Amino acid sequence: MSASRTPGFSRLKKNHKKLSLAGVAAIGAVAVAFSAVPSNASPAKTVEPQAVAAVAPVAWGGKQAAGTLQLGINDQLTTIELKAKADAAAAKAQAAAAAKAKAAAAAKAKAQAEAAAKKRAAAKAAASRAAARKPVYANNLDGWIREALDIMKKHNIPGTYEGIHRNIMRESSGNPNAINNWDINAINGVPSIGLLQVIKPTFDAYHIPGTKKSQWDPVANIVAACNYAADRYGSMDNVNSAY
Repeated sequence: MSASRTPGFSRLKKNHKKLSLAGVAAIGAVAVAFSAVPSNASPAKTVEPQAVAAVAPVAWGGKQAAGTLQLGINDQLTTIELKAKADAAAAKAQAAAAAKAKAAAAAKAKAQAEAAAKKRAAAKAAASRAAARKPVYANNLDGWIREALDIMKKHNIPGTYEGIHRNIMRESSGNPNAINNWDINAINGVPSIGLLQVIKPTFDAYHIPGTKKSQWDPVANIVAACNYAADRYGSMDNVNSAY
């Protein structure tokens, strides 16, 4: 029997058209094996198309595994790229936040500095206005009496220019450095001092805060003496002799 008349070969030829080009190598291998079979072989030994079909996937499996590997590599590369982009975006956002915080801190510091400068300027202006409103007193008897009268007015101590001037002229002739070293007070160690001849215990008891704490200071001397006279006589205006 010739090979062309073998029933198995005939069936293989019919199924050959159904195979893809990828299975040609496998079919060739089966054909070689079939040609080695004797021509008088039993039909039961014929290679069936199912056997060929079973071999075909071998050729497909290699390409499929390679494709799967390539997909895995592509997935990894995609993951790396996405992570790099995410890290870059995070770094950019962090840098932007740091820059924003720095700008905010600088703006706050600038605002605080400007507020402090405005506050100093306002305080300076207020001090200038206060200095402008503050009376300037002459450094003489007239100025001392007038300054003393303004202080007395703030502390509700009675007295007039005339009453103060009159008593000063009698007690010291207007000399703020006058001192009595011969009367009983001097003998007792507390001489009368200043424009209105006040002794130390009286000065200390009737001294007004805001004035110098010295009997020799003309303004402090007048105010303390007038405070004492107000307590003892009602006003320095009522004093016409030693008091």
